[in-house]
Amino acid sequence: MGKVNGCLKCLFVFFNVIFAIVGCLLIVAAVKTSIYNAQLLALGAPGLGWLWVFAIGVLAISCLGIYAGISEKALALKIFAGFMVAGMIIMLIFGIVGVVLRNKVRQILRSSSAEVVKPFMAEQTFRDMLEQLQEPARCCGMVSASDWGEVIPRTCECRPGLDGFGGHGIFGHSGCQARPQGTTGPNRIYQQSCSELIVIYSDFIFNIIIGFLFAFAVTALLGLLIALLMNHQIKRHEQAGASSVAMKAY
Repeated sequence: MGKVNGCLKCLFVFFNVIFAIVGCLLIVAAVKTSIYNAQLLALGAPGLGWLWVFAIGVLAISCLGIYAGISEKALALKIFAGFMVAGMIIMLIFGIVGVVLRNKVRQILRSSSAEVVKPFMAEQTFRDMLEQLQEPARCCGMVSASDWGEVIPRTCECRPGLDGFGGHGIFGHSGCQARPQGTTGPNRIYQQSCSELIVIYSDFIFNIIIGFLFAFAVTALLGLLIALLMNHQIKRHEQAGASSVAMKAY
């Protein structure tokens, strides 16, 4: 018979296996999103190095939890509980920092100038993403059409609807205007910039990350409680075994 309740042990190990998988997925996400590190730094947000630290930390602590649960070692459970306390505090701090950063990025995007946009427009991946947004959103450029330099893409072309405007986009009716002087491309382009749509997308991503961090804090609390309960059961089992040995010796 083990030192810990079988159902509790299985729940604890399963809990850690799930988070080990989450840690692996976060490492994959860190690899996939590494190309956006420069853009994040330009916005004043932390680089993706933090994501690497977080992902590896989740994976390592989950592996420790799996070992502690299977081996029923009191010391391993105590170390795991310590990491849960630290993790819960760190997740709460990061969640609050995430809220502050979300507001800061939102402010930067809404008050962005051509100089702020330049590092983004230098990246082909960002240019491709902006082109994909422009036609359905009926907008052109992040701040203005001038963000594209001398060549305005076809996705900025404004096609007047029945109302004489540029059709109905995400932000309502989009007006048309002539392309900037000294540029090539469509003669009529959308007047609306895409900055507000990018603000909506960035808010959505930040809200997911913030929710993820606070959910991790709650999960760390549950992991801490289960680890403490298992440790209590191990201690009680060892005390019962010591008493039994003492009775036999008597």
